Amino acid sequence: MRIALVSEHASPLAVVGGVDAGGQNVHVAELANALADRGHHIVVYTRRDDPHLPTRVTMRSRVTVEHVCAGPAAPIGKDDLLPHIPQFGQQLQECLRNERPAVVHAHFWMSGLAALAAAGPLALPVVQTFHALGSVKRRYQGSADTSPPERIGLERTVIDRVQRVVASCDDERRELVELGAEPDRVVIVPSGVSLTHFTPEGRAARRCRPRLLSIGRLVARKGHDDAIRVIAAHPQAELLIVGGPEAGAFESDSEVRRLRALARELKMEDRVRLTGRLAQAELPALLRSADAVLCLPWYEPFGIVPLEAMACGVPVIGSAVGGLLDTVRDGDTGLLVPPRDVPAASAAVTELLEDTAFRDRMGKAARDRAEDYEWSSVAARAERAYVAAIHAHRTNRPVAR
Repeated sequence: MRIALVSEHASPLAVVGGVDAGGQNVHVAELANALADRGHHIVVYTRRDDPHLPTRVTMRSRVTVEHVCAGPAAPIGKDDLLPHIPQFGQQLQECLRNERPAVVHAHFWMSGLAALAAAGPLALPVVQTFHALGSVKRRYQGSADTSPPERIGLERTVIDRVQRVVASCDDERRELVELGAEPDRVVIVPSGVSLTHFTPEGRAARRCRPRLLSIGRLVARKGHDDAIRVIAAHPQAELLIVGGPEAGAFESDSEVRRLRALARELKMEDRVRLTGRLAQAELPALLRSADAVLCLPWYEPFGIVPLEAMACGVPVIGSAVGGLLDTVRDGDTGLLVPPRDVPAASAAVTELLEDTAFRDRMGKAARDRAEDYEWSSVAARAERAYVAAIHAHRTNRPVAR
């Protein structure tokens, strides 16, 4: 098939780790590659955010990235993109008319709006992955949520109009049904992990003491501050926090300053290190050097970091939220604790650091579990969703409005 992936703010070519560059960028890139490996031809449509970007970039054989003009060719935070989505949809319609796909797969709610606007007049089926839901974000962030106020209502519109809605995990599926999605139009297609890149075998980064990692964008909901508080109770261990803006903006970043201030307050400057953004090529060696990876978000739509850790044979201590409830098997591949429960997370760290045999067994089980999320199997599940969407569209199955 010829497949269009629409990812308005998250380019598969972007460097991961910035405020708006994270798991969605990785997901779209890896899904495109895995679908291409299955013989499909993929075009990823993303917004032009730099005037020097070429219109089209060949990412690899059978995968092309096309930069769509919508708004100024400059970085714009995703929460400020909504006014430019109508233009994105208009330009996307011309792209799809010139290079007609069998199916359009939108990633994120604004991509869904653009995809529906573009695909409707062309009679193309649309599949939607949200990656995060506004209702969930509002629940956990409250007044700190910077999403446009129309988001939740527009997400319901997208849910009503697409042929298939993709949930990344069981928890998201429940949320989608509560928002009004018909259960038989919701399919689960998780994110994945490269089992050839993230492996237990290979070089491990040097260390001088027990090590824990907290990896992800430096935003409050990721729980890096709770990771610092957890380490405070384990004076023998160190914590590396991986992620953040580009080097030139790192020292002035408000979250970097907040986390460092917390480490100073707890007198832990010598045991907490913020590494900044690391390339994907550097992560496996760092993961192999860790006794465990702390994934302590308040909420997490899916979470790729737990899979990367498990693929390297490293157990995860994670919040019992979102996708972690699916990927981490409590007591087998890692330990799950209530979100924002520092004492429970600290007790889990004690359990792993004090029982080497238990930690090793858990690491082996974690690698086995990660094999369920290899990208080729994820692409196969996405392919089945596409076929179902195409069939529903051809048979003119009524879709709620």
